[in-house]
Amino acid sequence: MRKHALLNGTSNSPFTGSTERLEMSDAHLRLAVLTGSAPGSRTGQAVASWTRHEAINYGQFDVDLVDVAEDPLPVLITHPPSPAAAQKLELISPRLAAADAFIVVCAEYNHSFPAALKSAVDWHTTEWYAKPVGFVSYGGRSGGLRAVEQFRLVFSELHVVTLRDGVSFPNVWEEFDEDGEPRDTVGSHTAAKTMFDQLLWWSESLREARQKRPYTP
Repeated sequence: MRKHALLNGTSNSPFTGSTERLEMSDAHLRLAVLTGSAPGSRTGQAVASWTRHEAINYGQFDVDLVDVAEDPLPVLITHPPSPAAAQKLELISPRLAAADAFIVVCAEYNHSFPAALKSAVDWHTTEWYAKPVGFVSYGGRSGGLRAVEQFRLVFSELHVVTLRDGVSFPNVWEEFDEDGEPRDTVGSHTAAKTMFDQLLWWSESLREARQKRPYTP
């Protein structure tokens, strides 16, 4: 395993060349970057900001940073939602529905994911269907990978394609400098590009499929 990513078998990747195909399409794909770090978390904000900038610099997505920790949805899911929950959903649900792909920026707590992110996922269903999701994780020794593995189970239930390769920052407090930039710029950028190449292929392919035949589980 590389320090910053799961990078295996990229030399013969089926995603090579997909950037050229997308340049001929009529519109950029819409990417929602979800983050749920605690307000005031220096490391969490640094990882989220870096992910957003990497996505923008990749140049093939219209990027929307969705911070679900700013005004978290209730942990208790109710149908119908309470007036307070409905008001919050009005702000986030259309952004998720409009997205063609997702990146989840995820910390790890007790071998699992933050409650704010899980609540944002659980309050939605069709918004996720037949779309791809990649992960940028961070934490201690494991780099947040155990939280990612749990999220893979959750997203499988929601008919989401989870990417094989992602970006991981172990011992994250040591990995970013005072300006919020990764100390290993080459390794982190290489890992991000591998993830975005896969995300591009899947998001383009699944968008075309949804347009031809709406997805019904």
